[in-house]
Amino acid sequence: MMMSRPSVRLLPTLAALCVAIVVAWWLPNRPQDGGPVVADMRLNSVSFAPFRAGQSPLTDKFPTAAQVEADVTLLAGLVRTLRTYSAAEGDYDVADIAARHGLQVWQGIWLGADRARNAKEIARGIALARAHPDTIVRVVVGNEVLLRRELPPAELIAAIDEVRAAVRQPVTYADVWEFWEQFPEVAVHVDIVTIHLLPYWEDHPTGIDGAVAHVNEIHRRIARLFPGKPVAIGETGWPSRGRARADAMPGVVNQAVFLRRFIALAARERLDYNLIEAFDQGWKYQNEGVVGANWGLLTERRMPKFPLAGGVVENPRWPVSAWFSCMVMFALLAGTFRAGLSAGGEIRLAVLAAVLGLALGFAESATEAYDIYSRVAEIGNLAGQAVLAGLLMHRAAALLAGETMPRLRSGADATRVFRDLLGLRLDRLPRSRNAIFDDLSFVFLWTAAVLQLLLLFDPRYRDFPLGVFAVPLVAVFTRATLRDLPRDGGDREEAWAGGVLALAAIAGAIQEGWLNRQSLAWTAGALTLAVPALLRCQRT
Repeated sequence: MMMSRPSVRLLPTLAALCVAIVVAWWLPNRPQDGGPVVADMRLNSVSFAPFRAGQSPLTDKFPTAAQVEADVTLLAGLVRTLRTYSAAEGDYDVADIAARHGLQVWQGIWLGADRARNAKEIARGIALARAHPDTIVRVVVGNEVLLRRELPPAELIAAIDEVRAAVRQPVTYADVWEFWEQFPEVAVHVDIVTIHLLPYWEDHPTGIDGAVAHVNEIHRRIARLFPGKPVAIGETGWPSRGRARADAMPGVVNQAVFLRRFIALAARERLDYNLIEAFDQGWKYQNEGVVGANWGLLTERRMPKFPLAGGVVENPRWPVSAWFSCMVMFALLAGTFRAGLSAGGEIRLAVLAAVLGLALGFAESATEAYDIYSRVAEIGNLAGQAVLAGLLMHRAAALLAGETMPRLRSGADATRVFRDLLGLRLDRLPRSRNAIFDDLSFVFLWTAAVLQLLLLFDPRYRDFPLGVFAVPLVAVFTRATLRDLPRDGGDREEAWAGGVLALAAIAGAIQEGWLNRQSLAWTAGALTLAVPALLRCQRT
């Protein structure tokens, strides 16, 4: 088919589409109210885990002393105290470095199921507390050990008593507030009751509008439970990225709102608190998903996410995404335009290119890699969506030019292609654009069904993958507009993939509840993806 450049008459349309793309990116990223100004720019305390990209306590890859020094220097003007979680990890002494920068430390002692490691942690923690009596102002013996069910209360209490008898500083234990209610006997053995209050993570999440009031209410509730015992908030905060839980929505703006409101509350009520956390921790992705890696006040690259005064932008990179979307639009048009299109056909093709540019821009901005596996998945998905976008443009151009489409391939055909790929039988692979489009569309459908099942049965740390299917969703709507959705030719492959996706999506929406807007958006997307396959199961 002869290719052609877009005609001059299309230039005003392209200019208008560029403006529309910029506006589409700007609207959700306008500066928003981030809450009250933080008058005292030095925060009480922050959780300090100085891990950088490629480092993790899970793999025993720790920062260097120079990197820790750089991090403490960076935080010295922002906070008064650092909370550490382990005494025996890494070849550095946080308390010694903190002292040189005028900071104090809540020294953590990590306890778990490994008793030998616990003994090492306790010995090292006691030694640090004795060596730095002015810098280490309290010792935190264990962090959420009862929550993780790694030690029985009696063993935890024994560890607390051992440390308490050996150091001069106040000794505490830190856990989610419900576990202090469940095991109140622990409070007798500590000088301070340290509770974790994370409205987003609780069994019954609290949305951003009521989150700080919830923190205040629970703090008072625990104070009433242990009269005469000081109560400190050992962890509180809000994630800047990840999946929603009910109406608790992660985001940079919501993180700023929560922290600013909480800091104002803490100043008013004179709360003893620690924020989680100083830096994003990419290594947490392995156990806690995207949301677990995004609790930091600063990114993993040590860049602040938001100011403590003034407006807050959800995605400061939006101009780059807008430029990317515009470039994708022009590239798709240049690669698929053809002679013989009417003026209306040219405009419709240009609009489709703009929508696909936005879809690919959204897909790129919605994904983030934290390890080699997520990086490969991200690259593979973006490449697949880009190929599908190009194939969709060719198909739409042909339909707008009045060409007849060949017989649509089935899910069985796509399955055979997949088997041939696994067997390296490359000579059997289809060569035509329409065949590749059909097979790739079915691969995306099958992938959506698998991800939806994972969301249904193991949802806690999984994101709703709307960005992963941005282009396939555009493809469904485009084909519906062009009357290109057949109602026959499907078989058990379409029935299984489409049926499982639709039923699991509905079940997932019920499980998540009607307050979760992310879930509802993904459910609508999943049902949309399932429609073409289910239509093909109809017999005409």
